[in-house]
Amino acid sequence: MKNPTERKQWVMEAAFKSFALFGYKATTMEQVAKIANVGKGTIYTFFATKEELFQSIIEQLIIEMKVVAEDLIDRKLSFFDNLHRVLYGMLQFRDKHELTIRLSHEVQEMGTPMAKEGLQQVEQAIRKFIEREIERAIAQREIKTCDPKITAYVMFKLYIAFISDWSKKHEALSKEEIARLFQLYLGEGLRLDSAR
Repeated sequence: MKNPTERKQWVMEAAFKSFALFGYKATTMEQVAKIANVGKGTIYTFFATKEELFQSIIEQLIIEMKVVAEDLIDRKLSFFDNLHRVLYGMLQFRDKHELTIRLSHEVQEMGTPMAKEGLQQVEQAIRKFIEREIERAIAQREIKTCDPKITAYVMFKLYIAFISDWSKKHEALSKEEIARLFQLYLGEGLRLDSAR
């Protein structure tokens, strides 16, 4: 018999599969119990509601994304090179991850509030990571003093525009072209004169 920590992890893995396959709205505690091969009561031992279980899954997803982002940082590279690496890597992670894909479809098709909130939490975590990197770059005088929160928001939205919005009506931009444009529109404006 598994100990409580193992059972909780087993339940979370089953919930992750269920939310990724069926989305938030269609997932039930019964489905999660069936996938986990446990009684429904076992789930309620750890999570009082489906919302609580979903929140735990989103938090785990964000932790995984942060690990990906940290692994992509190379402190020998410039702020903008690292920013491009991290944004590209995190968005690829998000766009290839079954759960975020399913939740994105659910938000588009049904507008499910919890699915929308989950995706917003993921985006907020990405922006918060960028914000911390901006603060570090300001402190190390790699970029001009600016509002890190607003700048992170603008950078994230511009990157989304380059990576996905543009390709909906135009030929997709290459990774290199996105990096060049990002540097052109933001890098030149934020870089300190002494760094040029």
